[in-house]
Amino acid sequence: MATNKPLILVSNDDGITSRGIRALVETMMQLGEVVVVAPNSPQSGMGHAITVGNTLRLDRSTVFAEEKIAAYECSGTPADCIKLAKHHVLKDRRPDLVVSGINHGSNSSVSVLYSGTMSAAIEAALEGLPAIGFSLCDYSATADFSHALPFVKRIAAQALESGIPADVALNVNIPARTEGEIKGIRVCRQAKAKWTEVFDQRKDPHGRSYYWMAGNFVNFDKGEDTDEWALSNNFVSIVPCTFDLTAHHALRDLHTWSL
Repeated sequence: MATNKPLILVSNDDGITSRGIRALVETMMQLGEVVVVAPNSPQSGMGHAITVGNTLRLDRSTVFAEEKIAAYECSGTPADCIKLAKHHVLKDRRPDLVVSGINHGSNSSVSVLYSGTMSAAIEAALEGLPAIGFSLCDYSATADFSHALPFVKRIAAQALESGIPADVALNVNIPARTEGEIKGIRVCRQAKAKWTEVFDQRKDPHGRSYYWMAGNFVNFDKGEDTDEWALSNNFVSIVPCTFDLTAHHALRDLHTWSL
């Protein structure tokens, strides 16, 4: 049935039963017609992986039956979900906005490369669709999203009204609940930072070695215009991301090579 409401596609990487996607769906219902296509199991850290050489399954889900929302669960990655949503579920309709999340945990700085949440948003941008990835800087399975929802609604509503630049996905990170109120929203650049991994070697019950990855996040960037600075100072950060990974500043040097 035709509707004048904006069509909003919702996905994530924590899985269709996560608390974060429910919070996002309930917020997007205030802005438009919602369709959900999300993984049927957690897909955190999958980056922009797609399913190649294996079957992909897509089934109707009853997770949002009470809200009367069309929802589908996919056996693949977040990027798979967006592809199936565009080319199969919504093949005759174009979403006005694609939103991914709300992720349990930060996706600031270099984490955008590993994030399934942001890969869903970036895949949407690849498909020419306006997209936003939302993350809450709280990894707890029982994270409190309530303080983040007004900012999620405000940013999504502005995107619907003003549009998002072509080939861009917005990476939005929201501080965890603290004693102080969030100070506002900052449009930022991605901080220069990285994860320093540590691999703990262990033994399984059969005496075979396996490894458990741990590590720490290290911020090398002292700028006050970065997502890390914004979050550490209790601001919501917005970083515009693109899928063009060309190191444009290196082209001149490489053109001097004798090739």
